[in-house]
Amino acid sequence: MKITFLGTGTSQGIPLIGCQCKVCTSSDSKDNRLRSSVMIESETTRIVIDTGPDFRQQMLREKITKLDAVIFTHEHKDHIAGLDEVRAFNFINKMVMPVYATERVQMAIKREFAYIFSGEDYPGIPKIELKTITDEIFWVGDLKLQPVNVLHHRLPVKGFRISNFSYITDANYISQEEKNKIKGSDVLVLNALRRNEHISHFTFDEAIALAEELKAKKTYFIHMSHQLGLHKDVNLELPQHIELAYDGLSIEVN
Repeated sequence: MKITFLGTGTSQGIPLIGCQCKVCTSSDSKDNRLRSSVMIESETTRIVIDTGPDFRQQMLREKITKLDAVIFTHEHKDHIAGLDEVRAFNFINKMVMPVYATERVQMAIKREFAYIFSGEDYPGIPKIELKTITDEIFWVGDLKLQPVNVLHHRLPVKGFRISNFSYITDANYISQEEKNKIKGSDVLVLNALRRNEHISHFTFDEAIALAEELKAKKTYFIHMSHQLGLHKDVNLELPQHIELAYDGLSIEVN
């Protein structure tokens, strides 16, 4: 199974308009992060988790011409805003795009993209089929997804375990029951927004502590703001089994 980090940043992230900090003006491509999203590929199936405002740019960068489904973690704009761009896959692949989301997220999608659901079948409108995520395991092609419930302050967010890969974005609390679903992962992805305390995201130190507790063989941090620091500098602070992810990074997971 191949994992590609499409974006590892946040709307509080990089580059910020007019910001002259050392991260926003860095010439290192690893400091230039699009909004967080990940692509997962098996031998027969390719899915994307979250389609933020940068979704089109991410698909063009990775030269993706076929996509089997979109999975949503939650309804914030930096995770759903690019949904309209699935129309390209409707046209190229001659298919309706399956979109997996909880009932609450589906309600938000229907508000934000009301024209998709208006009943007027005009040319070019995105064609999607909403499929409901509950707490139960579900399959997309040959990929088996175990939902993991986390909290983004008070907002419920879905993480996912797929084989030996676990993906958690936009969280600052995970119950012990849900942690048990993640334990034993070969690769864990966690959000690590910044160093200072935040109401709805794990801080850098909190993410390190959680990674140590969950004991994945390898942990990657995502959803990082420019406040965290330069990629090369921050990585030097981390244990060997923890790294900052970066846009375009691809890894293999069994």
